Amino acid sequence: MDLHVQLAIIGRVALGAFLGYILGLDRALRGKDAGDRTFSLVALGSAAFVALGVELYPDSADRVIQGVTAGIGFLGAGIIFRASGGVKGLTTAAALWTAAAVGCLVGAGLYVAGAGIAGIILVVLELHAVGFLRRISTKRRGHRHEEPENEQPG
Repeated sequence: MDLHVQLAIIGRVALGAFLGYILGLDRALRGKDAGDRTFSLVALGSAAFVALGVELYPDSADRVIQGVTAGIGFLGAGIIFRASGGVKGLTTAAALWTAAAVGCLVGAGLYVAGAGIAGIILVVLELHAVGFLRRISTKRRGHRHEEPENEQPG
């Protein structure tokens, strides 16, 4: 394989790892077990497998992507667990699955799409931090939302 192609693959994988790291920062800052390193490695691995499939086996790259999707599904299932208050880890597992999709896009050479979708994922993850939206979400699930003592209801 040409050196230029190999260097391009390294660039794709590095971009995938970087975007995964950024996505994982959200989870790490929220104290979740799967954080920046886990997300970075998932996106890196996804990008590497897809780049390999696209470059060496272009006629069957779709099967490589299916394998990545299934593998990440198993990894995500390990993050989800049942707790006394319900199920925990669903958002982290879903975010990890979407980080794999970002890695797949970047691995296939769709850099702008991968970066753009990573941005959309961050927006979705951060929308919950907006107080008004968090109150709506909590009420919808039937939980009682308490205002912090120093904040006026509003």
